[in-house]
Amino acid sequence: MAIYWIGDIQGCDAPLGQFMDQVDFSASRDRLYVLGDLVNRGPASLQVLRRLSKLDNSVQCVLGNHDLHLLALNAGAKKPGKSDTLQEVLTADDKEPLLNWLRYQALAIYQEDVLMVHAGVLPQWTLADTLGLAQELQDILRGPDATDFFMQMYGNEPSQWHAELTGMARWRCALNALTRIRFCSPSGQMEFETKEGAAKAPSGYLPWFEIPQRQTANITIAFGHWSTLGAVDRSDVWALDTGCVWGGCLTGLRRDKPTDKPLRIELKCPSYQSPF
Repeated sequence: MAIYWIGDIQGCDAPLGQFMDQVDFSASRDRLYVLGDLVNRGPASLQVLRRLSKLDNSVQCVLGNHDLHLLALNAGAKKPGKSDTLQEVLTADDKEPLLNWLRYQALAIYQEDVLMVHAGVLPQWTLADTLGLAQELQDILRGPDATDFFMQMYGNEPSQWHAELTGMARWRCALNALTRIRFCSPSGQMEFETKEGAAKAPSGYLPWFEIPQRQTANITIAFGHWSTLGAVDRSDVWALDTGCVWGGCLTGLRRDKPTDKPLRIELKCPSYQSPF
């Protein structure tokens, strides 16, 4: 059995299929973890959802900001943006089972001795905090209040985590950390404007995984989201979004045993030119 992790797919089904063919992925033998942003920006989000949902228990995904955006569009909480490429999903005959499958994916997974999130974690959070907050959000997404949540989901505030936060302020702050964070301050203040690599950190901020005394510093964390980050030469941080949708690579890691050093696999992808 082989275990694979892959970064952001963003509607690029052809590279995903090529990757799985290249590694000879078997749903009966292997396991696949996808680190969020399955959909949007690329040309074939519907095909990505169909491909992954058919893999049943051999695949687990964490939700990214674009996946949540798709669920919000379907709930009528937001109008499509000019660069969205999700209309084919929203008008598909099998939309409901596909989006129900997506809704039941996680916001954080801890398996194989690896914590998996789409974007990152705040420095104050322990592993238990991260999984607990993710579970709170997952319960909302799968419950009767999901539409109300989507109506209030968008926004950058509060950008500073406090354990005393309640209600929508608590959930939005936690969701933004799990699905949108790149830079934060040592106290956990998040900064959302800068999308360049680590060298362009705003004054007073660091990449979230470089914050001193981070409570998850002893845990291997796999994440996507940050396509401009570049190479991160660390065994405890697996950054796997390498800009597939922008003409970069679809990047994955393979382990055959939990004690193995991960083998990096990169599949060069064609650049997708948005029609908008």
